[in-house]
Amino acid sequence: MPLTDIFVKQTKYSGGNAAGDKHTDGGGLYLLVKPAGKYWRMNYRYQGKQKTLSLGVYPAVSLQAARKGRDDARTLLAGGNDPSQQKQDLAKDAKRAAGAIFEVSARDWLASTAGQRSLETHKRVVSWLERDVFPFIGQQPISSLRPRDILEIMRRMQSRGAIESAHRVLGYISKVFRMAMVAELTDRDPTVGIGDALLRPVERHHAAITDPAEVGKLMRAIHSYDGQAATCAALKFAPLVFQRPHMVRQAEWTEINFHDSEWRIPAEKMKMMNDHIVPLSRQAIQVLRGIEAITGQRRYIFASLRPGRPMSENTINAALRTLGYPRCQNSCRVT
Repeated sequence: MPLTDIFVKQTKYSGGNAAGDKHTDGGGLYLLVKPAGKYWRMNYRYQGKQKTLSLGVYPAVSLQAARKGRDDARTLLAGGNDPSQQKQDLAKDAKRAAGAIFEVSARDWLASTAGQRSLETHKRVVSWLERDVFPFIGQQPISSLRPRDILEIMRRMQSRGAIESAHRVLGYISKVFRMAMVAELTDRDPTVGIGDALLRPVERHHAAITDPAEVGKLMRAIHSYDGQAATCAALKFAPLVFQRPHMVRQAEWTEINFHDSEWRIPAEKMKMMNDHIVPLSRQAIQVLRGIEAITGQRRYIFASLRPGRPMSENTINAALRTLGYPRCQNSCRVT
């Protein structure tokens, strides 16, 4: 016999069944009455298995609403679909939609990829997003963002002169969208093509010597330089290891392995995830052995005259000027 509104409202838990009292309405729908409340349920079979669908709690869901839920479920069954599975899918979609704002997705990407960056780089990326991106699109649904939204952010950055940074930030935003696409939070990456609409960073060319004859001239000048021992050693060592000038100046004795002929630069110095290993040639080892007697008891190989500090970049610059290579100051490369 079908249920009535009055019965549903007045019926109470009898206390005789620990699982609750079941009152059927027809078509698999029933009201389950427990001490804690009244629950709408529907029994059905799908692919030969007995299943139960939850349709809500009375009085939030009325008898009429529960019947509509049953009818909708029966329609799904007639079409070969499982009502319980569709309910789960809809719940997942709703949960994704609730958390699918851009900032949530971006912070998920930051957390999942943090191990791929050095700590300093990670902090810089977070800073860029928090300053230049989140205030403008952070609270918008990621699926609603369009190319013009991203382009406005890029142009705002470039207007203050951050041209190169804008290109970097565009790349990070693209990675957030690509991860969101995998999570089915959006179906497109609106950053595609935006890089072509941005100003290009000014390409800076460092002083370089490419003529073999000129390279030989520079090396002879370096080996003839008569100055402080550490300065002479640094000048000779730099062309043999192809490392940045500040890395050479800050090289420490603890980083040198004479047995394996290698210079292991710690990851934190290189702003990398792993140590950077530089093979040392016989000539490089010879330079280090020559300066070892002078600075071997200090921290830095190419130590300053001031205790506890490496030589300054001006020391090398001054030596290069003396040798007649002013354009090589702090950036000269032999290629």
